[in-house]
Amino acid sequence: MLDNDTLIAATPLLDFNAASVAQLIDERGWRDLPARDRIGAIYVFVRDEIAFGYNRADDIPASEVFADGFGQCNTKGTLLMALLRGAGIRCRIHGFTIHKALQRGVVPELVYPITPKEILHSWVEVELDGTWINLEGFILDTPFLRVLQTSFASDESLCGYGVGTECLSAPPVAWNGSDTFIQTSGIVQDLGRFDTPDMFYAAHDQAFGHIRGWLYRNLIRHWMNARVRALRSGRLKPRKSITHKHEGPANAA
Repeated sequence: MLDNDTLIAATPLLDFNAASVAQLIDERGWRDLPARDRIGAIYVFVRDEIAFGYNRADDIPASEVFADGFGQCNTKGTLLMALLRGAGIRCRIHGFTIHKALQRGVVPELVYPITPKEILHSWVEVELDGTWINLEGFILDTPFLRVLQTSFASDESLCGYGVGTECLSAPPVAWNGSDTFIQTSGIVQDLGRFDTPDMFYAAHDQAFGHIRGWLYRNLIRHWMNARVRALRSGRLKPRKSITHKHEGPANAA
């Protein structure tokens, strides 16, 4: 591995040298593990110890995601990449868009009609023994996913509440050295691979517009996070009717 390898380097978003992130890596002893176990330990940490939720923006540094203690596909992916690189694991990002129907149930119905038709999405690709593995199953924390599995026990296909899968009872979210997925059935466009999230967000950003962007950052995301917490705790019950209103991706990949 070369010292100037761009797939192991820190960046403004992948700030694994930030004090809080560096301390986490040291305290967990991840660098001392074999590569496969190192990836698995970091993956499980991001999946379950960083709760599913919505940060102020996609293009925030890993240290901010860690401080928030929650994130979604893009922000949790940035933290995952930073921790992997800080522990000596090469990784990159693969960008997509997903249909907004996948977020239905988390996005309040009052504002759902004004949300963009396609939502910026990404997963992490990690190198292990010369093979690239796709990691997407870290997005939903296990307690949140279990609530959905219980609520939709009679359904294998689910598009809503942050899930896009054809196998809800046993989605491939556990680390076993192979690909993990939880939102793939909602994918619309493949935006390609990027060495860093910095490069990805320089090329693509969420098309909210000024007013919708302000509303999301200051109002809507807090409402969404409150709904996620209520769903996770059982105070809010998922509604089957929402997930069966799948408009269907217009240009599904």
